[in-house]
Amino acid sequence: MISSSNWSITGFSPVRRPAATSERINNSPRKSTQSNEQPNSDAEAESHLRSSKASPRLNHWSRARALRSGRKLARSNIRISAVADLTTLVQPSERSAPEDEDASGKSIYMVSDGTGWTAEHSVQAALGQFDHCLINRRCSVSTHLFSGIDDLEQVMEIIKQAAKEGAILVYTLADPDMAESVKQVCELWGVPSTDVLGPITEAISSHLGVTPSGLPRGARKVYLDEDYFRRIEAIEFTIKQDDGALPENLHKADIILAGVSRTGKTPLSTYLAHKGYKVANVPIVMGLALPRTIFEVDYRKVFGTTINPVVLQTIRRARAKTLGFSDEVRTNYSEMDHVRLELEYASRIFAQNPLWPVTDVTGRAIEETAAVILRLYHDRKNKCTMPRISKRY
Repeated sequence: MISSSNWSITGFSPVRRPAATSERINNSPRKSTQSNEQPNSDAEAESHLRSSKASPRLNHWSRARALRSGRKLARSNIRISAVADLTTLVQPSERSAPEDEDASGKSIYMVSDGTGWTAEHSVQAALGQFDHCLINRRCSVSTHLFSGIDDLEQVMEIIKQAAKEGAILVYTLADPDMAESVKQVCELWGVPSTDVLGPITEAISSHLGVTPSGLPRGARKVYLDEDYFRRIEAIEFTIKQDDGALPENLHKADIILAGVSRTGKTPLSTYLAHKGYKVANVPIVMGLALPRTIFEVDYRKVFGTTINPVVLQTIRRARAKTLGFSDEVRTNYSEMDHVRLELEYASRIFAQNPLWPVTDVTGRAIEETAAVILRLYHDRKNKCTMPRISKRY
């Protein structure tokens, strides 16, 4: 079982945090025993930290200006030195022992200076390798996303909370100095951590021979270029061509999806449209002929979709309930005999058009099906050889 939550940058502690987590660092027992020895050093370190740290947004603007002017970015050690000062305030021995695990199980903290999309999807992809444990609820995971974190003090609070909960920290920070600071503090406090973005950025930087900007995606100016307007046009086209509408426009589509009802054509079309592809979907209904234009367009555009009949029946029954049909009202829409006949009817159409690849969407996420279709689409567009037989993928 996986639970997740998104926290704002102003509130780091979860609702279920124990009372111990609300204690301030300066209230630790060891601090009270040493108050006579170092009353000024801690205050000086905090003062130095505040004075040495500029506004994070101002730093982003300064970096962006430097990039636009063509100047080479100078890396400062302000953040790392700030970490050194801040870690003197809290020694590892002052950390609370990890709290006893509650019903929510293990915790994964995700920290990002942007939207958190990369960190969140990376963690979800990794958790997919543990479905055998998570689905059976033999182990449970609680994920927490902290997005828009561009200040070192905020990260320190999150790491402190992670240390108390015994959580793992996964972070994507574009600023290499800040990422290195997080790595040092996690090592000091014994918090397991993983830098998702850093190794990839360093490898690409070495390959290109160019220094990375160190700016999160949100800090860079997004230009309304040709690619942007192409995506908008694709989305508008796909919405108008949904469910067999305007068949006279099929020749304008990049991709045409054909399949029986409830095989995921509409969400798949929408997903592909956001990638910039104009998509039209054509339903295959038993007893109704397909529009003539689908046989006149370039066959390399057309892709069939099919699904397991049992799964399709389950989906259609759920759809019938959302439409207000009670169990007493019988309709052949979700009856197994009718479902099988429709799928067989679609199979005959695919057999008559062997150059249309057929994708089985059973148990596949939209992204998986889209990846298969796009691979075939570009292979055919680049004139890679394909067998002249109907093939399922």
